[in-house]
Amino acid sequence: MLRTLARLPRTGPQPLLRRGISRSAARAAARPSKTHLPGHPESPYVARLDAAFLDGRPAGIPTYRLTDGHGTLLEGVDEASLNLGQEEAVAMYRTMQLLPALDLILYASQRQGRVSFWMTSSGEEAAIVGSAAGLRATDEVFAQYRELGVLLWRGYGLDEVMNQVFGTAVDHGKARQMPVHFGSTKHHFHTISSPLATQIPQAAGAAYALKRSPGREEDVAVCYFGEGAASEGDAHAGMNIAATLRCPVLFIVRNNGFAISTPSAEQYCGDGIASRGPGYGIPTIRVDGNDALAVRSAVQTARARAIAEHRPMLIECMTYRVGHHSTSDDSSAYRSASDVDRRRSADNPLHRMAEYLKARGWWNDKQEEEIKKSYRRDIVAAMSKAEKLKRPSLSSMFDDTYVDMPENLKDQRAELARLVELYGETDEWKKELQKHEFEGKDLAEHRRR
Repeated sequence: MLRTLARLPRTGPQPLLRRGISRSAARAAARPSKTHLPGHPESPYVARLDAAFLDGRPAGIPTYRLTDGHGTLLEGVDEASLNLGQEEAVAMYRTMQLLPALDLILYASQRQGRVSFWMTSSGEEAAIVGSAAGLRATDEVFAQYRELGVLLWRGYGLDEVMNQVFGTAVDHGKARQMPVHFGSTKHHFHTISSPLATQIPQAAGAAYALKRSPGREEDVAVCYFGEGAASEGDAHAGMNIAATLRCPVLFIVRNNGFAISTPSAEQYCGDGIASRGPGYGIPTIRVDGNDALAVRSAVQTARARAIAEHRPMLIECMTYRVGHHSTSDDSSAYRSASDVDRRRSADNPLHRMAEYLKARGWWNDKQEEEIKKSYRRDIVAAMSKAEKLKRPSLSSMFDDTYVDMPENLKDQRAELARLVELYGETDEWKKELQKHEFEGKDLAEHRRR
């Protein structure tokens, strides 16, 4: 074989047409400046390695903002373009102020043992409420766990908050979720789940369903998550399927600097989460997350594009988590109190919004003092009311999963009924049973003789 090859004439490459290649293919091969790669027909061919490598951290992603740290509109910003009146602006600020009022009281209540868990929104009020103001009330929200402000903006009441936190019999979720895991069908707010990032592919699927549902063509799915959750595999799966199926979903990332105790610098080497959007083919914007007006504007525009273009949008809100991750966390173990104080005073979202309102005569110090007093009064009243309510009945824990209850659940219910009958009059059991509706008597009909 080698001898045969050696006897062949040593000529240069044969013309394409002589090898049975069409003229159109030959002309295409003669133009080496563009590739034929699927999805990237404009990728140029290059022969130099230094030109072919992409820098792992391209610089220059801009951050959209409308006001400075004192709430003053930046030069060149036309106030009329904000389309923001006094009523809506004040409502935004009032909702933003309600968050720290709740945080202060419920955080302390957890330390007192009155509730089991709480997560604060400190430092992220503008990102949460500003984005809520940019949505439509019927947009389907998939939250992580720090987005209570979205529900409050949509009219979720303090009684509903406390019923969920204390797990009362009138809680929408029947006390089956741990505190802060809110959900409300009425407010188009899907129940929060503890496992990280599961809401991202769920939101993509919901958005796909929306665009295929008559009458819901003007609604989008909205998915909130932190930069830490963006490290989960579900983030890749959710954003990729949303892009390929052209789902109208807004991915709103709260980049607050920490995934519990892990700082952003140790989570990724790229330029934040915004740098990932183009890789999925998702239009992306980075916004100053402490500027409520900029967040609102970015969300409004992204929402309109998602509907018009039938595609997802990625919004990265750059902010800072002032509070601990949760009541289970002590952030002093991984960051200094002085650094937190410096960040809080240097760029406070509440201060920025208040100054914007005051400059227009829409807010004053007297109103500030009154709202803080009234919020504290209302929160304490709602909490006291919820504490006095009964927990759901014991038998209700077996409901709502199956249309026809399987035998194994019936067996478990019967076993619980037997134990209540056996121990229900002991001091410890009686004390606990009195906290529930019907005090366990609802199980009597399920006893087996």
